Amino acid sequence: MSAITLASGLAALGLDLPDAAQQQLLAFRDLLLKWNKTYNLTALRDPEQAVSHHLLDSLAILPHVNDGALLDVGAGGGLPGIPLAIARPQLAVRMVDTVQKKATFLQQAAIQLGLKNVAVDHARVEELTGQYAQISSRAFAELGLFVELTRHLLAPGGRWLAMKGVRPDDEIAALPADITVDRIVPLAVPGLDAERHLIILKAGQ
Repeated sequence: MSAITLASGLAALGLDLPDAAQQQLLAFRDLLLKWNKTYNLTALRDPEQAVSHHLLDSLAILPHVNDGALLDVGAGGGLPGIPLAIARPQLAVRMVDTVQKKATFLQQAAIQLGLKNVAVDHARVEELTGQYAQISSRAFAELGLFVELTRHLLAPGGRWLAMKGVRPDDEIAALPADITVDRIVPLAVPGLDAERHLIILKAGQ
């Protein structure tokens, strides 16, 4: 299968981003792969694969991201937080990771890319304070643990956005009784030949 370009991938996702944002996304990819040589932020080494597996995979959830402040947990190499922050300059994005070198990379990426809407914490998520309208994760933990560690950070009426591969029915079945599944969204990521799902969760009122 031929590699997909960022522009064609965005078109396939139905996303219309200005040229400046597309250039920022590619600059972020280059930064991620450059730092990756030293810091081991991602298993991917191929710039073309990084477009589909990182940039487009992150942006596939963009239509489901609201305007309220977003906390990205276990942000690692900045996915999905940084692509979302680039695509939505008005969206306040806070990213947290327990690994110092990953937090350092995220801070540096935000500075180099001029992302004024990004904040980074090197911390354990259970030690954070604040309230967020939406809390995202990508391959962070099983749903029950994700909810348990971040429940104190979810604003009233807020939502969890959990990015998963195969639909995690076992994890959904094991959720606490007061957590409701708002939506399960199958995602078709251009250039990515794998199942992807977005699980949107809410806390019971």
